[in-house]
Amino acid sequence: MSVIHVTNSTFQKEVLESDKPVLVDFWASWCGPCQMLGPVIEEIAAENDSFKVCKIDVDNEPELATQFGVMSIPYIAVFKNGSISASTVGFHQKADILKLLN
Repeated sequence: MSVIHVTNSTFQKEVLESDKPVLVDFWASWCGPCQMLGPVIEEIAAENDSFKVCKIDVDNEPELATQFGVMSIPYIAVFKNGSISASTVGFHQKADILKLLN
């Protein structure tokens, strides 16, 4: 499955109403650690069908960043049944990100 780029108008459907857990990467193009994390997120999305992987550009979607209290990026959140079940800030290895989904 590929990464889904989420906007304010698609967030409800893609994340909150998802029947699968959703890994959401809040990022920005100017953020160095976000750029390092990008290929890891793409790899996770390509290898897994049991959950969705979404990215939210905080510069284009500041309302979503504010709604979820994103103060530092990259901010990764796992949504299950419409709410955050786990989150972390900063660059992490693939194995550590996958642990958030359990």
